[in-house]
Amino acid sequence: MRVAHALQLRDGDEFAKPGNLVEVRFVKGQSLSLTAARLLALMILTAGGDAWQPIPHRMRKADIRRGHKSNERIADMLEELHRTLFATDDLSWRGKKAVKRFALIQSSKEEAEEEGGESGWIEWEFTPDARRLIRESETYAVLNRQAVLGFRSIYALRLYEMGALRLHRRQSIWRGDITAIRAAFGIAPELYSDFAQLRRKVLEKARNEIDSLAHFTVDWREIRRGRAVVELEFVFREKRAPAAIGEGGELGFAEPPPSRPLPKAAEPTPAPQPAPRKPPAPAGAMRFPAGSLRFGAEPFGNIAVENGGGWDRDLIAEAYRTQMGERLEHLTGAKLVKSFTGFCQSFAARRGRP
Repeated sequence: MRVAHALQLRDGDEFAKPGNLVEVRFVKGQSLSLTAARLLALMILTAGGDAWQPIPHRMRKADIRRGHKSNERIADMLEELHRTLFATDDLSWRGKKAVKRFALIQSSKEEAEEEGGESGWIEWEFTPDARRLIRESETYAVLNRQAVLGFRSIYALRLYEMGALRLHRRQSIWRGDITAIRAAFGIAPELYSDFAQLRRKVLEKARNEIDSLAHFTVDWREIRRGRAVVELEFVFREKRAPAAIGEGGELGFAEPPPSRPLPKAAEPTPAPQPAPRKPPAPAGAMRFPAGSLRFGAEPFGNIAVENGGGWDRDLIAEAYRTQMGERLEHLTGAKLVKSFTGFCQSFAARRGRP
């Protein structure tokens, strides 16, 4: 909720969705349509850091219609949110494992417009179960409003949320068996029983949309038992990660390697010649330390503390070394200080408070 408040203060397109809501399961046979899922995302964006509180939240109808076609009715989306059930693992009154089923929206009001206008408001409250999930969530996904409204497939939106939740973890992967994956996507039991259909109709289409709209890429590995695919492992990689601040003070970006192998060309092409290596930095120049930033590593330890948003300085340092790679061998002095300062600031901005 602190992250949600911070993103609200920026007044931009980014907002935080609690990880517990991203990973909540649909009850078998139920799922949200794309339009209802978009509306739920806008509700979470609007509620922000107050989503866990037992209070009503309000939003202009015009803000909802901005992302939808004229024939899509807000009343239909609200009613769909009311009747869709979600499931989560819980304990019974006897302390036994149990499955809890609940709705996310407790009540809603939509202003009736005599002339059918769109200048009115809607008002809603989250259910106590939804508020508890939001309050107890220890993780979050940072989503982009324009990306959410741009997706044309509910499966792409679900995979986008899963990727945004895992992108900055130590291992940015999502793995599950086919049953768990289908439940997370909300795929109806009668659809895509053959994995080839699932790959073509769901996974490949979702990947293409994410490649176009998201700030990361996605690929997957198929784990087989015999000839049957029994598990999937999704890997998420950031498209453009802040790398260094150049001489003019502007933040530069570095492109990561492709998220999956490129298709082979019909004819072999000559391999590009490697660029000439820069000469190493002078022996006496100030370099980035190879060990911990806690002792005898100034000014870099202080820079990480002052600009790293409360994250562990050694965690930031390791991420910086990974990001810079061989370029770190040639970066020294004032340019190195500017580069590391910019990286610390962008690291904290992307991850929020620890």
